Amino acid sequence: MALSLLRALRTSSNLGRKNTRSLSLIPGQISNHTAKWMQDTSKKSPMELINEVPPIKVEGRIAACEGDINPALGHPIEFICLDLKEPAVCKYCGLRYVQDHHH
Repeated sequence: MALSLLRALRTSSNLGRKNTRSLSLIPGQISNHTAKWMQDTSKKSPMELINEVPPIKVEGRIAACEGDINPALGHPIEFICLDLKEPAVCKYCGLRYVQDHHH
């Protein structure tokens, strides 16, 4: 998958203009990096870490998730509907939101 993406990038960058950038990634580096990540079981995966965060309670029916208070560290704003009973999940960062009922 990564190798085909690299080939596509090289092909598209050469169409109709002179290539001013050089892609310095070696295909082996991509697979070696991924293999190292998958073998280290002593650390928690990003999904395990985000699942440890309790669902965030929201007073209204819509949650607005930006991932972080600092826009440089967050993601595009995602408006999430909280009408269902189970927690709603942000598609970018995985944070979960629930509607806080005051009754």
